[in-house]
Amino acid sequence: MRIAVDIGGTFTDLVAVDDDGQVSRSKSLTTPDDLARGIGDCLTGANVAVAGANFFVHGSTVTINAVLERKGARTGLITTKGFRDVYEIGRGNRPEGYNLFFKRPVPLVPRDLRLEVDERLYATGEVLTPLDETSAATAIDVLKKAGVESVAVCLLHSYANAAHEQRLGELLRTQFPEAYVSLSHEILREFREYERTSTTALNSYVGPLVRRYLVSLEKMLGAAGFHGTFRVMQSNGGVMSAETAKKMPVTMMESGPVAGVIAAARLGEALGCRHIISFDMGGTTAKSSLIKDFHPEVTSSYYVGGYVTGHPMMLPVVDIVEVGNGGGSIAWIDPAGGLKVGPQSAGAAPGPACYGKGGVDPTVTDANLIAGRIDPEYFLGSGIRLQRDQAAAAVMAKVGKPLGLSLEEAALGILTIANFNMSLSVRAVSVEKGYDPRDCVLVPSGGGGALHAIAIARELAVPRVIIPPMPAHFSALGMLMADLKHDYVQTFVRELADTSGAQIADAFAVLEKSAADTLREEGCKPEQMVLRRFLDMRYRGQEYTLPVPVTEELRTLTDFSAIRARFDQMHQDHYGHSA
Repeated sequence: MRIAVDIGGTFTDLVAVDDDGQVSRSKSLTTPDDLARGIGDCLTGANVAVAGANFFVHGSTVTINAVLERKGARTGLITTKGFRDVYEIGRGNRPEGYNLFFKRPVPLVPRDLRLEVDERLYATGEVLTPLDETSAATAIDVLKKAGVESVAVCLLHSYANAAHEQRLGELLRTQFPEAYVSLSHEILREFREYERTSTTALNSYVGPLVRRYLVSLEKMLGAAGFHGTFRVMQSNGGVMSAETAKKMPVTMMESGPVAGVIAAARLGEALGCRHIISFDMGGTTAKSSLIKDFHPEVTSSYYVGGYVTGHPMMLPVVDIVEVGNGGGSIAWIDPAGGLKVGPQSAGAAPGPACYGKGGVDPTVTDANLIAGRIDPEYFLGSGIRLQRDQAAAAVMAKVGKPLGLSLEEAALGILTIANFNMSLSVRAVSVEKGYDPRDCVLVPSGGGGALHAIAIARELAVPRVIIPPMPAHFSALGMLMADLKHDYVQTFVRELADTSGAQIADAFAVLEKSAADTLREEGCKPEQMVLRRFLDMRYRGQEYTLPVPVTEELRTLTDFSAIRARFDQMHQDHYGHSA
């Protein structure tokens, strides 16, 4: 028996498959106060005994919610002397140029907990100023007395030479063994100081919370008699061991939604559909992602909480565009008398008005019920009997009467606006990135995906919609299809013409050894490992790169024209021109 559990903002989903291909599934309301209880409810609902399973994979919103709600650990940051404010200064870009009240994201580590140590490296990795261990010991002592639970270490140019960070890690484990420690070179070895600092701080901020959660989940599974393999879903579309997740919880930020994209990619491969738009509508949000040639689009420019006010995380993440519209999104009227839907959500408690659990605000689910698109007798597998009269009362009180609309007009108005809002996420992963929706297939998933997919497809002229098996459990199903996967990056700035294949091969060899070691620790055999190589390339004078796949034998390579041509074509596809 293989079991997958996906914990969302509103519902917890479970899918179990045995050796005979028999599928069991269940869905229960998420229990934010004790997430393990929601998992227990799902196991009971599916009549599945975890003791009989040999594989358990899990994804959740624990990590991202801790950041969005600012409920992570009290965290300290140690950095190079003169650079404590890099984390707060950030970049000079202004995402909302005409917003007079725009504010930069508030750092997760306050200034009094950002401390400096005397050391300095050149960008090449050579030592300019050796690490002053006295200043390091002082900084550690200050953080210890300040009562921090977690420490992030990000020294200038440590991606090129990790020696000083490694020594700081040793001092921290000696002087402050109870602290959760993140060293930036263990999280990512890439330049861009602000993004690397932010990613390391994020890892430390959520680390203690995630570690406690995973330990409690392991105990719950152990008490239930589970002795199989436990895996955790990560944002890059792969799974990892619980031990790896405890060290790098930042890789779990989008662990739930990504699994649905993986399932859509496998479905596209089975049906021969090369371009798929995955559309996942849950209770709180709707998420879209593009799958090209059976591989989801991956980005390393991800912001936890959105580009405008979020925290940058420079790790590979399946490129997902999310909007605050789902089944639980609340319909409301703004001061100018306009009808709006979301981003506020009724969540799992009290939930939409039709749940009969005390909710008084009209939601998308209430509108669907009034429009006759949901069977009130069979919702959540008959786990909830929907109350149409309460939905009608909420819609009329908050929308119908204020706008002078009938009950049906108000419900259809809510659905029309919700559909348009959600179509923006589909537009963002297709039209805005140069892909024609008319060449794509839309695959909806999530509890509300199939309800709204046809309207969204019409809005964007998508010719085909394929509703998969078990759409409401599709993310959990995707977790069972995901491979063990890790991404390794190393900054290696060179002119292509001045580089040899042997130099690049040597740089890849270090990363491949790290990858093989990690996979081996997670129980993967050498014959099961597949390594994919990419070179991040750009034209001279450009700031950002495109990942170009490399299949050539690099050590003996002397002619880079094929790789260059590949990059030129990718640049043409992405931006409409190439040099």
